[in-house]
Amino acid sequence: MHRPTAIPPRTRLDLLDPYEVSKLGGLEVITEGVVEGFLSGLHRSPRRGFSVEFAEHRMYQPGDELRYVDWKILGRNDRLYVKQFEEETNLRAMVVCDASRSMAWTGSPETVLPKLAYAQRLIAALSLVLLRQRDATGLIAFDDEVRAVLPPRARMSHWRQLLATLGALEAGVGTAAEPALRRVVQQLRRRGLVVFVSDLLLDRDLALKALRFLRHRGHQVLVLHLMDPAEVALGGPAEARFEDPETRAAVVLRPRDWAGAYRETVRAVVHDWRLACRRHDIGYHRVTTDTPFGVVLRAALAPASHSP
Repeated sequence: MHRPTAIPPRTRLDLLDPYEVSKLGGLEVITEGVVEGFLSGLHRSPRRGFSVEFAEHRMYQPGDELRYVDWKILGRNDRLYVKQFEEETNLRAMVVCDASRSMAWTGSPETVLPKLAYAQRLIAALSLVLLRQRDATGLIAFDDEVRAVLPPRARMSHWRQLLATLGALEAGVGTAAEPALRRVVQQLRRRGLVVFVSDLLLDRDLALKALRFLRHRGHQVLVLHLMDPAEVALGGPAEARFEDPETRAAVVLRPRDWAGAYRETVRAVVHDWRLACRRHDIGYHRVTTDTPFGVVLRAALAPASHSP
C-alpha cells in the first residue's frame, strides 16, 4: 500500500514535479498544498484575484472583510461600503474534462502521471482558486458520451463535490467533445469562462466548431492541450510497436527512422490548434504533464489567457 510522504514545511508544491507531488497525499491534500503555494507566490490575497483594478463600491454585507471597507465614505455618510474589485464580479466557470481512453496513457509510469491523473489534479487546483475568488465553478466530463455534469456553484462546500466527481473519473473509450461542449450552454446562461482540458486526440473540426460557438455566445474560452512528454518526441528501442489506445490500430516501425517526421507532425498539429484558437479569440496553452501545476495555473489565470 502506498503511504503518503510527509510534506516538508514551506514547500511550494505548485513548483514541484507533478509526479512527486502526487505521492504526497490524496487529491484534496495535495490540491490545497498546490493552491496555497500558488497564491503565496502571487504576494496578494486570493480574494482580490490576479488583477487588483478597482471597479466600484457596494454596500457592506455580513462576512465581508473589514480591510475592504471604505472608511472615508463611512466618515462622510455614516454608511458602510466596501471596495469591489474587477475579479469579484461573480464569474461563472465551467471546466470540461476529456476522460477518453487516450487520457489514461503515460509514456513513463514510474516518473510521469497519466494525462487524466494530471488533469484531475490541475482541475481540482484551478477550481479551488476560482471558488476562493467567489467564482461559481462547474464540471463536465466526457469520453464518447457525457459522463458527469456538475452545475457551477460558488459555495466552498461545492469543492468537495468537485473533488468527488473528479476522483471517480476513469478513462472511458472514445472521444466525443462536441456534445460535452454543447452542454456548457445549458450551464452558463450568461457570459462566463469555459476551460477545455484535453489531449485533443479527437475530431478537430467538430471540437473547434463547438468552441467557436461558445466564443460567439460571449464566453471566454481557454484550451489546455495536455501532452505526455513522450508524445512530443518519438523515442524507444530500435524497433517498436505503437498502438492507438482508442481504435487499437497498430503499426511497427523504427523510431529513429521516423523521429524527424513525427516531430514535424506534432509541431504542425500544435501550430494549427494555436492558430485556429487565436483566429477566434480562444486562449490556447500546450501543457506537458511534467509541468508544475503552478506554472499552468499562472498561465491559465492570467488576465489575457492567450499564447503568443
